[in-house]
Amino acid sequence: MRISRTDTCARPVARTAQGCANRVAPPLPSAPATARPAFARRRAVSGAAALALALALAISLAFAPGLAFAGTGDEGDPAAPNPAAAGADGAQDASAADDAVSLAADGTAASLDGSPFALEGFSRSQVGSNSDIGGAYAGYRYLVSDEPGSLGVIATDACIVVYVPHGVAEENGFDKSSSESRSYLKSLLIALDSENAKGGSVLTRQGNWIFTNEPIVEHEGVEYRFDQELKPGEFYACVIGADGSDVTDAANPAHVRPTHADFATMAPADSVEVVGAATGFAALAEFLGGIDLSPLWVTLKTTLTAIVFIFILGLAAAYFSLRIPARAQDIADSIFTIPMVLPPTVCGFLLLLAFGKNTGVGQWFIDIGFPLIFSWQATVIAAVVVAFPLMYRSARGAFENLDPNMLDAARTLGWSNAKIFFKLMLPLSWSSIAAGTVLSFARALGEFGATLFLAGNYLGITRTIPIAIYFEWMNGNTDVAIFWTIVIMLFSFVVILFINLWGRRTTKYRRRAEA
Repeated sequence: MRISRTDTCARPVARTAQGCANRVAPPLPSAPATARPAFARRRAVSGAAALALALALAISLAFAPGLAFAGTGDEGDPAAPNPAAAGADGAQDASAADDAVSLAADGTAASLDGSPFALEGFSRSQVGSNSDIGGAYAGYRYLVSDEPGSLGVIATDACIVVYVPHGVAEENGFDKSSSESRSYLKSLLIALDSENAKGGSVLTRQGNWIFTNEPIVEHEGVEYRFDQELKPGEFYACVIGADGSDVTDAANPAHVRPTHADFATMAPADSVEVVGAATGFAALAEFLGGIDLSPLWVTLKTTLTAIVFIFILGLAAAYFSLRIPARAQDIADSIFTIPMVLPPTVCGFLLLLAFGKNTGVGQWFIDIGFPLIFSWQATVIAAVVVAFPLMYRSARGAFENLDPNMLDAARTLGWSNAKIFFKLMLPLSWSSIAAGTVLSFARALGEFGATLFLAGNYLGITRTIPIAIYFEWMNGNTDVAIFWTIVIMLFSFVVILFINLWGRRTTKYRRRAEA
Protein backbone atom coordinates (compact mmCIF):
# COMPACT_ATOMS: atom_id res chain seq x y z
CA MET A 1 0.00 0.00 0.00
CA ARG A 2 1.32 3.41 -0.94
CA ILE A 3 1.00 6.14 1.63
CA SER A 4 1.15 9.67 0.26
CA ARG A 5 3.80 11.82 1.95
CA THR A 6 4.05 15.55 1.53
CA ASP A 7 6.74 16.12 4.13
CA THR A 8 9.79 13.91 3.90
CA CYS A 9 12.15 15.43 6.44
CA ALA A 10 11.64 15.30 10.17
CA ARG A 11 13.12 17.11 13.05
CA PRO A 12 12.78 16.54 16.77
CA VAL A 13 10.07 18.49 18.52
CA ALA A 14 9.40 18.38 22.24
CA ARG A 15 6.12 16.82 23.17
CA THR A 16 4.14 18.02 26.12
CA ALA A 17 0.61 17.61 27.29
CA GLN A 18 -0.77 20.12 29.68
CA GLY A 19 -3.82 20.03 31.84
CA CYS A 20 -5.68 23.03 33.08
CA ALA A 21 -6.61 23.24 36.74
CA ASN A 22 -9.87 24.82 37.73
CA ARG A 23 -9.33 28.37 38.81
CA VAL A 24 -11.25 30.08 41.58
CA ALA A 25 -11.61 33.80 41.73
CA PRO A 26 -9.66 35.33 44.63
CA PRO A 27 -11.72 36.69 47.51
CA LEU A 28 -12.49 40.35 47.52
CA PRO A 29 -10.53 42.50 49.98
CA SER A 30 -12.28 43.38 53.18
CA ALA A 31 -13.88 46.78 53.56
CA PRO A 32 -12.09 49.48 55.54
CA ALA A 33 -12.98 49.96 59.16
CA THR A 34 -14.61 53.28 58.34
CA ALA A 35 -17.02 51.81 55.81
CA ARG A 36 -20.73 51.72 56.51
CA PRO A 37 -22.13 48.34 57.71
CA ALA A 38 -24.64 48.17 54.85
CA PHE A 39 -21.89 48.72 52.34
CA ALA A 40 -19.81 46.01 54.00
CA ARG A 41 -22.74 43.59 53.82
CA ARG A 42 -23.26 44.39 50.15
CA ARG A 43 -19.57 43.76 49.46
CA ALA A 44 -19.71 40.45 51.34
CA VAL A 45 -22.77 39.36 49.38
CA SER A 46 -21.11 40.44 46.14
CA GLY A 47 -17.97 38.50 47.04
CA ALA A 48 -19.97 35.36 47.80
CA ALA A 49 -21.92 35.74 44.59
CA ALA A 50 -18.71 36.19 42.58
CA LEU A 51 -17.20 33.12 44.21
CA ALA A 52 -20.30 31.05 43.47
CA LEU A 53 -20.36 32.29 39.88
CA ALA A 54 -16.68 31.40 39.42
CA LEU A 55 -17.25 27.91 40.78
CA ALA A 56 -20.27 27.40 38.55
CA LEU A 57 -18.34 28.59 35.54
CA ALA A 58 -15.43 26.27 36.34
CA ILE A 59 -17.77 23.30 36.73
CA SER A 60 -19.57 24.11 33.49
CA LEU A 61 -16.27 24.38 31.63
CA ALA A 62 -15.15 21.11 33.10
CA PHE A 63 -18.20 19.18 31.94
CA ALA A 64 -19.11 21.08 28.79
CA PRO A 65 -16.80 19.20 26.38
CA GLY A 66 -18.13 15.88 27.55
CA LEU A 67 -21.74 17.03 27.33
CA ALA A 68 -21.18 18.34 23.82
CA PHE A 69 -20.81 14.78 22.52
CA ALA A 70 -23.44 13.12 24.63
CA GLY A 71 -25.54 10.75 22.57
CA THR A 72 -23.48 11.11 19.37
CA GLY A 73 -22.35 7.50 19.16
CA ASP A 74 -19.26 7.02 16.96
CA GLU A 75 -18.99 10.69 16.25
CA GLY A 76 -18.23 11.64 19.78
CA ASP A 77 -16.53 10.11 22.75
CA PRO A 78 -18.47 10.72 25.96
CA ALA A 79 -16.08 8.63 28.01
CA ALA A 80 -12.95 10.39 26.78
CA PRO A 81 -10.94 12.17 29.49
CA ASN A 82 -11.32 15.91 29.31
CA PRO A 83 -7.96 17.72 29.46
CA ALA A 84 -9.65 20.93 30.52
CA ALA A 85 -10.83 19.25 33.72
CA ALA A 86 -7.63 17.34 34.39
CA GLY A 87 -5.45 18.48 37.19
CA ALA A 88 -1.72 18.71 37.46
CA ASP A 89 -1.40 15.00 38.07
CA GLY A 90 -3.28 14.24 34.87
CA ALA A 91 -1.07 16.56 32.89
CA GLN A 92 2.04 14.89 34.29
CA ASP A 93 0.70 11.44 33.46
CA ALA A 94 -0.11 12.53 29.91
CA SER A 95 3.32 14.04 29.46
CA ALA A 96 4.96 10.90 30.83
CA ALA A 97 2.95 8.74 28.42
CA ASP A 98 4.00 10.89 25.48
CA ASP A 99 7.64 10.83 26.52
CA ALA A 100 7.54 7.03 26.81
CA VAL A 101 6.76 6.65 23.11
CA SER A 102 9.53 4.97 21.12
CA LEU A 103 10.04 6.77 17.82
CA ALA A 104 11.79 5.52 14.71
CA ALA A 105 14.75 7.59 13.58
CA ASP A 106 12.97 8.51 10.34
CA GLY A 107 9.78 9.53 12.16
CA THR A 108 7.55 6.99 10.37
CA ALA A 109 6.88 4.48 13.17
CA ALA A 110 6.16 4.56 16.89
CA SER A 111 5.34 2.16 19.70
CA LEU A 112 4.37 2.52 23.34
CA ASP A 113 4.91 0.15 26.25
CA GLY A 114 1.65 -1.52 27.21
CA SER A 115 -0.11 -0.69 23.96
CA PRO A 116 -1.27 -3.72 21.96
CA PHE A 117 -0.87 -1.77 18.72
CA ALA A 118 1.73 0.44 17.10
CA LEU A 119 1.83 2.79 14.11
CA GLU A 120 4.01 2.60 11.02
CA GLY A 121 4.16 4.22 7.60
CA PHE A 122 3.26 7.60 9.11
CA SER A 123 2.91 10.59 6.80
CA ARG A 124 1.73 14.16 7.29
CA SER A 125 -0.07 16.36 4.76
CA GLN A 126 0.39 20.00 5.62
CA VAL A 127 -1.70 21.38 2.76
CA GLY A 128 -4.66 19.89 0.95
CA SER A 129 -6.64 20.82 -2.17
CA ASN A 130 -9.98 22.56 -2.50
CA SER A 131 -10.51 22.34 -6.25
CA ASP A 132 -13.34 20.48 -7.98
CA ILE A 133 -12.91 16.94 -9.28
CA GLY A 134 -14.63 16.24 -12.57
CA GLY A 135 -16.76 19.35 -12.17
CA ALA A 136 -18.04 18.28 -8.74
CA TYR A 137 -17.01 19.67 -5.37
CA ALA A 138 -15.76 17.02 -2.96
CA GLY A 139 -14.59 19.26 -0.13
CA TYR A 140 -11.18 20.24 1.14
CA ARG A 141 -9.23 17.02 0.65
CA TYR A 142 -5.94 15.28 1.41
CA LEU A 143 -4.56 12.47 -0.74
CA VAL A 144 -4.04 9.41 1.47
CA SER A 145 -3.23 6.21 -0.41
CA ASP A 146 -3.88 4.02 -3.41
CA GLU A 147 -6.11 1.74 -1.35
CA PRO A 148 -8.51 2.13 1.59
CA GLY A 149 -7.92 1.13 5.21
CA SER A 150 -5.40 3.69 6.42
CA LEU A 151 -5.74 5.25 9.84
CA GLY A 152 -6.48 8.92 9.27
CA VAL A 153 -6.47 12.13 11.31
CA ILE A 154 -7.96 15.42 10.21
CA ALA A 155 -7.05 18.35 12.42
CA THR A 156 -9.02 21.59 12.29
CA ASP A 157 -9.37 24.59 14.56
CA ALA A 158 -12.63 23.05 15.80
CA CYS A 159 -11.70 19.45 16.53
CA ILE A 160 -9.40 16.52 15.82
CA VAL A 161 -11.08 13.58 14.09
CA VAL A 162 -9.36 10.18 14.26
CA TYR A 163 -10.58 7.44 11.94
CA VAL A 164 -9.73 3.80 12.62
CA PRO A 165 -11.54 1.40 10.24
CA HIS A 166 -13.62 -1.33 11.93
CA GLY A 167 -11.48 -4.18 10.61
CA VAL A 168 -8.22 -2.47 11.55
CA ALA A 169 -9.47 -1.71 15.07
CA GLU A 170 -10.58 -5.31 15.68
CA GLU A 171 -7.35 -6.82 14.33
CA ASN A 172 -5.13 -4.64 16.51
CA GLY A 173 -7.09 -4.47 19.75
CA PHE A 174 -8.17 -0.83 19.52
CA ASP A 175 -11.44 -0.01 21.26
CA LYS A 176 -12.63 3.56 20.75
CA SER A 177 -14.88 3.27 23.79
CA SER A 178 -11.89 2.46 26.00
CA SER A 179 -10.14 5.44 27.53
CA GLU A 180 -6.95 3.38 27.72
CA SER A 181 -6.99 2.61 23.98
CA ARG A 182 -7.71 6.22 23.15
CA SER A 183 -4.87 7.36 25.40
CA TYR A 184 -2.44 4.97 23.71
CA LEU A 185 -3.44 6.15 20.27
CA LYS A 186 -3.29 9.81 21.29
CA SER A 187 0.24 9.42 22.59
CA LEU A 188 1.41 7.69 19.42
CA LEU A 189 -0.24 10.25 17.15
CA ILE A 190 1.03 13.25 19.12
CA ALA A 191 4.58 11.93 19.07
CA LEU A 192 4.61 11.16 15.35
CA ASP A 193 2.82 14.37 14.43
CA SER A 194 5.29 16.50 16.41
CA GLU A 195 8.24 14.65 14.90
CA ASN A 196 7.06 15.49 11.38
CA ALA A 197 5.57 18.95 12.01
CA LYS A 198 8.59 20.96 10.79
CA GLY A 199 7.35 24.10 12.48
CA GLY A 200 3.67 23.65 11.62
CA SER A 201 0.74 23.19 13.98
CA VAL A 202 0.84 20.04 16.08
CA LEU A 203 -1.63 17.76 17.81
CA THR A 204 -2.06 18.20 21.54
CA ARG A 205 -4.19 16.53 24.15
CA GLN A 206 -6.18 19.72 24.46
CA GLY A 207 -9.22 20.21 22.28
CA ASN A 208 -12.03 18.00 21.08
CA TRP A 209 -10.83 14.57 19.98
CA ILE A 210 -13.38 12.53 18.05
CA PHE A 211 -12.70 8.84 17.49
CA THR A 212 -14.71 6.99 14.87
CA ASN A 213 -14.78 3.66 13.07
CA GLU A 214 -17.09 4.95 10.36
CA PRO A 215 -15.74 6.51 7.16
CA ILE A 216 -18.07 9.51 7.51
CA VAL A 217 -18.66 11.42 10.73
CA GLU A 218 -20.56 14.68 11.18
CA HIS A 219 -19.79 17.31 13.80
CA GLU A 220 -21.49 20.69 14.06
CA GLY A 221 -22.61 20.75 10.44
CA VAL A 222 -19.27 19.52 9.06
CA GLU A 223 -18.66 16.08 7.61
CA TYR A 224 -15.26 14.43 7.91
CA ARG A 225 -14.97 11.76 5.23
CA PHE A 226 -12.30 9.08 4.99
CA ASP A 227 -11.50 6.38 2.41
CA GLN A 228 -13.10 8.44 -0.38
CA GLU A 229 -12.12 7.14 -3.82
CA LEU A 230 -12.52 10.41 -5.71
CA LYS A 231 -10.27 9.24 -8.56
CA PRO A 232 -9.57 5.68 -9.72
CA GLY A 233 -6.97 4.26 -7.36
CA GLU A 234 -6.74 7.44 -5.27
CA PHE A 235 -8.30 7.58 -1.81
CA TYR A 236 -8.77 10.87 0.03
CA ALA A 237 -9.75 12.30 3.40
CA CYS A 238 -12.15 15.22 3.01
CA VAL A 239 -13.71 18.03 5.02
CA ILE A 240 -17.03 19.27 3.64
CA GLY A 241 -20.25 20.80 4.88
CA ALA A 242 -23.12 18.47 5.65
CA ASP A 243 -24.97 20.25 2.85
CA GLY A 244 -22.03 19.86 0.45
CA SER A 245 -20.77 23.41 0.98
CA ASP A 246 -17.23 24.70 1.26
CA VAL A 247 -16.47 24.93 4.98
CA THR A 248 -13.22 26.77 4.36
CA ASP A 249 -15.26 29.79 3.26
CA ALA A 250 -15.36 32.26 6.15
CA ALA A 251 -18.94 33.21 5.20
CA ASN A 252 -20.12 29.62 5.76
CA PRO A 253 -21.95 29.21 9.13
CA ALA A 254 -20.18 25.84 9.50
CA HIS A 255 -16.77 27.39 8.80
CA VAL A 256 -13.71 25.48 10.03
CA ARG A 257 -10.06 25.83 9.18
CA PRO A 258 -8.24 22.55 8.39
CA THR A 259 -4.66 22.73 9.67
CA HIS A 260 -3.21 19.41 8.52
CA ALA A 261 -3.86 15.69 8.22
CA ASP A 262 -1.97 12.61 9.38
CA PHE A 263 -2.07 9.08 8.02
CA ALA A 264 -0.56 5.82 9.20
CA THR A 265 -0.94 2.06 9.30
CA MET A 266 -2.01 0.43 12.58
CA ALA A 267 -0.39 -2.92 13.28
CA PRO A 268 0.20 -5.23 16.27
CA ALA A 269 2.90 -3.86 18.52
CA ASP A 270 5.07 -7.00 18.24
CA SER A 271 5.11 -6.77 14.43
CA VAL A 272 6.41 -3.20 14.22
CA GLU A 273 10.15 -2.73 14.56
CA VAL A 274 10.98 0.74 15.82
CA VAL A 275 14.61 1.60 15.21
CA GLY A 276 15.41 4.61 17.33
CA ALA A 277 17.90 7.31 16.60
CA ALA A 278 21.53 6.78 17.48
CA THR A 279 23.02 8.54 20.49
CA GLY A 280 26.38 10.03 21.44
CA PHE A 281 29.20 9.82 18.95
CA ALA A 282 27.22 7.39 16.83
CA ALA A 283 24.51 10.03 16.40
CA LEU A 284 27.12 12.66 15.54
CA ALA A 285 28.74 10.37 12.99
CA GLU A 286 25.36 9.55 11.49
CA PHE A 287 24.45 13.24 11.34
CA LEU A 288 27.71 14.27 9.70
CA GLY A 289 27.55 11.35 7.31
CA GLY A 290 24.11 12.41 6.13
CA ILE A 291 25.04 16.03 5.33
CA ASP A 292 25.61 17.01 1.74
CA LEU A 293 28.88 18.96 1.71
CA SER A 294 28.39 20.44 -1.75
CA PRO A 295 27.42 23.90 -0.36
CA LEU A 296 30.86 24.07 1.28
CA TRP A 297 32.70 23.34 -1.98
CA VAL A 298 30.50 25.73 -3.95
CA THR A 299 31.10 28.47 -1.37
CA LEU A 300 34.88 27.96 -1.33
CA LYS A 301 35.12 27.87 -5.09
CA THR A 302 32.92 30.94 -5.47
CA THR A 303 34.60 33.00 -2.76
CA LEU A 304 38.19 32.21 -3.77
CA THR A 305 37.45 32.99 -7.40
CA ALA A 306 35.56 36.15 -6.54
CA ILE A 307 38.27 37.49 -4.22
CA VAL A 308 40.82 37.36 -7.06
CA PHE A 309 38.62 39.53 -9.26
CA ILE A 310 37.69 41.79 -6.33
CA PHE A 311 41.34 42.35 -5.41
CA ILE A 312 42.43 43.22 -8.95
CA LEU A 313 39.38 45.30 -9.88
CA GLY A 314 39.34 47.11 -6.52
CA LEU A 315 43.00 48.19 -6.77
CA ALA A 316 42.62 49.17 -10.41
CA ALA A 317 39.48 51.20 -9.76
CA ALA A 318 41.04 52.93 -6.74
CA TYR A 319 44.23 53.79 -8.66
CA PHE A 320 42.59 55.12 -11.81
CA SER A 321 39.85 57.03 -9.93
CA LEU A 322 42.62 59.20 -8.43
CA ARG A 323 44.09 60.02 -11.83
CA ILE A 324 40.96 61.50 -13.38
CA PRO A 325 39.58 65.04 -12.88
CA ALA A 326 37.90 65.87 -9.55
CA ARG A 327 34.35 66.02 -10.94
CA ALA A 328 34.81 62.73 -12.72
CA GLN A 329 36.17 61.27 -9.49
CA ASP A 330 32.92 62.05 -7.67
CA ILE A 331 30.86 60.33 -10.36
CA ALA A 332 33.16 57.31 -10.52
CA ASP A 333 33.25 57.02 -6.76
CA SER A 334 29.45 57.04 -6.59
CA ILE A 335 29.19 54.33 -9.23
CA PHE A 336 31.81 52.11 -7.59
CA THR A 337 30.33 52.53 -4.11
CA ILE A 338 26.59 52.24 -4.78
CA PRO A 339 26.46 48.39 -4.52
CA MET A 340 27.57 48.77 -0.90
CA VAL A 341 24.52 50.86 0.07
CA LEU A 342 21.93 49.05 -2.03
CA PRO A 343 20.13 46.02 -0.57
CA PRO A 344 21.57 42.77 -1.96
CA THR A 345 18.19 41.85 -3.43
CA VAL A 346 18.20 45.10 -5.41
CA CYS A 347 21.68 44.33 -6.70
CA GLY A 348 20.52 40.86 -7.70
CA PHE A 349 17.47 42.23 -9.45
CA LEU A 350 19.57 44.76 -11.38
CA LEU A 351 21.98 42.02 -12.38
CA LEU A 352 19.05 39.90 -13.51
CA LEU A 353 17.80 42.79 -15.64
CA ALA A 354 21.27 43.20 -17.12
CA PHE A 355 22.09 39.54 -17.81
CA GLY A 356 18.63 37.96 -18.09
CA LYS A 357 17.51 35.84 -21.02
CA ASN A 358 15.51 38.71 -22.51
CA THR A 359 18.46 41.13 -22.58
CA GLY A 360 20.98 41.51 -25.36
CA VAL A 361 23.88 40.51 -23.11
CA GLY A 362 22.06 37.49 -21.72
CA GLN A 363 20.97 36.34 -25.18
CA TRP A 364 24.53 36.72 -26.44
CA PHE A 365 25.80 34.40 -23.71
CA ILE A 366 23.10 31.90 -24.62
CA ASP A 367 24.02 32.07 -28.33
CA ILE A 368 27.66 31.25 -27.63
CA GLY A 369 26.62 28.28 -25.54
CA PHE A 370 27.39 29.84 -22.19
CA PRO A 371 24.12 30.66 -20.42
CA LEU A 372 24.98 32.91 -17.53
CA ILE A 373 21.80 33.00 -15.44
CA PHE A 374 21.45 30.24 -12.82
CA SER A 375 24.99 29.02 -13.35
CA TRP A 376 27.98 28.83 -11.05
CA GLN A 377 29.51 31.79 -12.85
CA ALA A 378 26.48 33.81 -11.79
CA THR A 379 27.38 33.20 -8.12
CA VAL A 380 30.84 34.63 -8.78
CA ILE A 381 29.41 37.71 -10.49
CA ALA A 382 27.01 38.35 -7.62
CA ALA A 383 29.78 38.00 -5.03
CA VAL A 384 32.10 40.32 -6.98
CA VAL A 385 29.48 43.03 -7.40
CA VAL A 386 28.42 43.20 -3.75
CA ALA A 387 31.93 42.86 -2.25
CA PHE A 388 33.85 45.04 -4.70
CA PRO A 389 33.01 48.40 -2.99
CA LEU A 390 34.67 47.32 0.25
CA MET A 391 37.95 46.63 -1.52
CA TYR A 392 37.69 49.78 -3.58
CA ARG A 393 37.03 52.06 -0.61
CA SER A 394 39.82 50.57 1.48
CA ALA A 395 42.37 50.84 -1.33
CA ARG A 396 41.38 54.35 -2.33
CA GLY A 397 41.53 55.60 1.25
CA ALA A 398 45.01 54.15 1.60
CA PHE A 399 46.22 55.73 -1.66
CA GLU A 400 44.78 59.11 -0.71
CA ASN A 401 46.73 59.10 2.57
CA LEU A 402 50.09 58.66 0.88
CA ASP A 403 52.46 61.62 0.92
CA PRO A 404 52.25 63.24 -2.55
CA ASN A 405 55.75 64.70 -2.14
CA MET A 406 57.11 61.17 -1.88
CA LEU A 407 55.36 60.17 -5.10
CA ASP A 408 56.67 63.31 -6.86
CA ALA A 409 60.19 62.50 -5.67
CA ALA A 410 59.90 59.04 -7.20
CA ARG A 411 58.83 60.53 -10.52
CA THR A 412 61.77 62.95 -10.33
CA LEU A 413 64.05 59.94 -10.03
CA GLY A 414 62.60 58.62 -13.28
CA TRP A 415 60.35 55.87 -11.87
CA SER A 416 57.48 54.82 -14.12
CA ASN A 417 53.88 54.82 -12.91
CA ALA A 418 53.90 51.02 -12.78
CA LYS A 419 57.09 51.00 -10.69
CA ILE A 420 55.69 53.66 -8.35
CA PHE A 421 52.49 51.61 -7.93
CA PHE A 422 54.13 48.25 -7.22
CA LYS A 423 57.26 49.42 -5.41
CA LEU A 424 55.89 52.34 -3.43
CA MET A 425 52.11 52.62 -3.25
CA LEU A 426 51.28 48.96 -2.63
CA PRO A 427 53.85 48.32 0.15
CA LEU A 428 52.97 51.53 1.97
CA SER A 429 49.23 50.85 1.71
CA TRP A 430 49.35 47.13 2.44
CA SER A 431 47.70 47.29 5.88
CA SER A 432 44.60 48.99 4.48
CA ILE A 433 44.60 46.74 1.41
CA ALA A 434 44.77 43.65 3.64
CA ALA A 435 41.85 44.98 5.70
CA GLY A 436 39.86 45.58 2.52
CA THR A 437 40.66 42.06 1.35
CA VAL A 438 39.40 40.61 4.61
CA LEU A 439 36.21 42.62 4.50
CA SER A 440 35.61 41.75 0.86
CA PHE A 441 36.23 38.08 1.52
CA ALA A 442 33.78 38.06 4.41
CA ARG A 443 31.17 39.88 2.34
CA ALA A 444 31.55 37.49 -0.59
CA LEU A 445 31.44 34.51 1.77
CA GLY A 446 28.13 35.61 3.24
CA GLU A 447 26.44 36.83 0.07
CA PHE A 448 22.81 35.69 -0.17
CA GLY A 449 20.31 38.04 -1.80
CA ALA A 450 22.05 38.82 -5.09
CA THR A 451 23.18 35.20 -5.47
CA LEU A 452 19.66 33.88 -5.00
CA PHE A 453 18.31 36.31 -7.61
CA LEU A 454 20.96 35.75 -10.23
CA ALA A 455 22.06 32.16 -9.62
CA GLY A 456 19.13 30.52 -7.83
CA ASN A 457 19.27 27.52 -5.53
CA TYR A 458 20.65 24.49 -7.32
CA LEU A 459 22.27 21.84 -5.17
CA GLY A 460 25.89 21.25 -6.11
CA ILE A 461 25.91 24.17 -8.57
CA THR A 462 24.77 27.45 -7.00
CA ARG A 463 23.72 26.54 -3.46
CA THR A 464 26.21 28.30 -1.23
CA ILE A 465 26.31 27.99 2.55
CA PRO A 466 24.11 31.09 3.23
CA ILE A 467 21.50 29.78 0.79
CA ALA A 468 21.71 26.31 2.35
CA ILE A 469 21.16 27.79 5.82
CA TYR A 470 18.01 29.57 4.67
CA PHE A 471 16.43 26.66 2.83
CA GLU A 472 17.35 24.08 5.45
CA TRP A 473 15.69 26.25 8.07
CA MET A 474 12.65 26.74 5.84
CA ASN A 475 12.38 22.96 5.41
CA GLY A 476 12.49 22.41 9.14
CA ASN A 477 16.05 21.02 9.24
CA THR A 478 17.17 23.32 12.00
CA ASP A 479 20.04 21.05 13.04
CA VAL A 480 21.53 21.19 9.53
CA ALA A 481 21.07 24.97 9.42
CA ILE A 482 22.89 25.28 12.76
CA PHE A 483 25.70 23.08 11.44
CA TRP A 484 26.25 25.30 8.41
CA THR A 485 26.07 28.40 10.60
CA ILE A 486 28.85 27.04 12.82
CA VAL A 487 30.91 26.08 9.76
CA ILE A 488 30.74 29.51 8.16
CA MET A 489 31.48 31.24 11.47
CA LEU A 490 34.55 29.08 12.12
CA PHE A 491 35.76 29.37 8.57
CA SER A 492 35.38 33.14 8.56
CA PHE A 493 37.20 33.41 11.88
CA VAL A 494 40.15 31.31 10.71
CA VAL A 495 40.53 33.13 7.41
CA ILE A 496 40.28 36.59 8.95
CA LEU A 497 42.74 35.63 11.69
CA PHE A 498 45.22 34.28 9.13
CA ILE A 499 45.06 37.39 6.95
CA ASN A 500 45.40 39.69 9.96
CA LEU A 501 48.43 37.81 11.27
CA TRP A 502 50.00 37.75 7.84
CA GLY A 503 49.39 41.47 7.37
CA ARG A 504 50.90 42.26 10.77
CA ARG A 505 53.95 40.12 10.02
CA THR A 506 54.62 41.80 6.69
CA THR A 507 54.18 45.24 8.26
CA LYS A 508 56.68 44.33 11.01
CA TYR A 509 59.28 43.20 8.45
CA ARG A 510 58.74 46.35 6.39
CA ARG A 511 59.27 48.54 9.44
CA ARG A 512 62.50 46.70 10.25
CA ALA A 513 63.73 47.22 6.71
CA GLU A 514 62.89 50.93 6.86
CA ALA A 515 64.74 51.27 10.16
